[in-house]
Amino acid sequence: MSNKKPTAKLVYRHAFDQYKARLKETAEILKLTPEEVTNFETPEKILEKKLKVTLGGAAVELPAYRVQFSSARGPYKGGIRFHPAADLDEVKALAAMMAIKCAVVDIPMGGGKGGVTFDPKQATKEEIFEVSRAWARAFANDIGPDKDIPAPDVYTNGEIMSVMLDEYEKVTGGKAPATFTGKPVSNGGIEGRDTATAMGGVFVLEAYVAEKGWVPSDLRVAVHGFGNAGATAAQLLYERGYKIVGLADSKGAVMSMRGLDPMKFQEVKNQNKSIKEMYCHGSVCDEGMMEKDSVVVGDPNSVLTMDADILIPAALDGVITPDVARQMKAKVVLELANGPTLAEADAILEERKIDVIPDVLANAGGVTVSYFEWDQNLKGTTHTREDVNARLKKVMSKAWMGVSEFAKKHSVTFRKAAFALAVERIRMAKK
Repeated sequence: MSNKKPTAKLVYRHAFDQYKARLKETAEILKLTPEEVTNFETPEKILEKKLKVTLGGAAVELPAYRVQFSSARGPYKGGIRFHPAADLDEVKALAAMMAIKCAVVDIPMGGGKGGVTFDPKQATKEEIFEVSRAWARAFANDIGPDKDIPAPDVYTNGEIMSVMLDEYEKVTGGKAPATFTGKPVSNGGIEGRDTATAMGGVFVLEAYVAEKGWVPSDLRVAVHGFGNAGATAAQLLYERGYKIVGLADSKGAVMSMRGLDPMKFQEVKNQNKSIKEMYCHGSVCDEGMMEKDSVVVGDPNSVLTMDADILIPAALDGVITPDVARQMKAKVVLELANGPTLAEADAILEERKIDVIPDVLANAGGVTVSYFEWDQNLKGTTHTREDVNARLKKVMSKAWMGVSEFAKKHSVTFRKAAFALAVERIRMAKK
């Protein structure tokens, strides 16, 4: 019988606790002082307001937030989310992660995030626009092209950014298209922003695969989440010769060792159906068609532990739990979602020698192209999709090289390397 004491299990229940767990690891690598750690845990500004709007014919007040975490490397940058569960803890954590993300890919921007505790699914389009205008008015003095540049996030989009920009310009009395990014191309947006998150992740994965000396056609990919990022990544990798063996959305998963064509499932999604409806209607499935296509249908999380070489969580946070980490068969995880791996699951993956290409690098294509849009608006220029993708590839490949070299030099995981590299860059900028 072993005398070894069992390792204490740390469970980080809140989003900001997850960030602090990563920061604690970074502090050990960089030998940060307690004062520096406190500094990296403390936002520069926390802005809280009440938005007075009319919803369903009744006057209500909605809690609204903007956390401006760090401006050491440039103006604050980060999305605005409309969600009934949006709270200060979540917004603060996401603002901190944006500061890290911008530093990882070495663009001259800081970290911020905004939110409104509001369920747009229960509102009309006019009411959503009213909330959008109210947010822009409330925070007009706190944002601006050289101060804080918001963008779309959960349940917000380019159209909402245009509405906010319009209201902001009414309040300030001048044209300032660089105040918001993620706008429609027709209103100062940039070509390639729609695919930037997935494209950036694919460029990083290609650099990783090349470094490993692997052959794309030998690699099986499972994608958890079939929204814009997941579906686009699956299609891009399919076109590059990778075998897509698993796809999942919120309703179910389809898996096949023979391989899947993501475009066929995109056609199903375009009809507002779940991807499993390719084979099943309710609980009734076409067994003959499934057998013909060598397909298995399962619950969404079944792709997380299926037999694949590359796992791409591209939807929700916290889906890779310790149990999933213990059962995972993939060799590498490419985190297109924000925070899909719990800190305690990370330790298990590290022990099992399963590489994780972290979200702060893997999904930074979105903020990188947002930076291109901001720069384009300031200069009054435009760029083609080809130009944007070529420039994005250069940024993401260079960022991967920096993270990979740091990981090798310090014998740490890619996540620890990315965080440490980012924190060091922010620390040097502060000095």
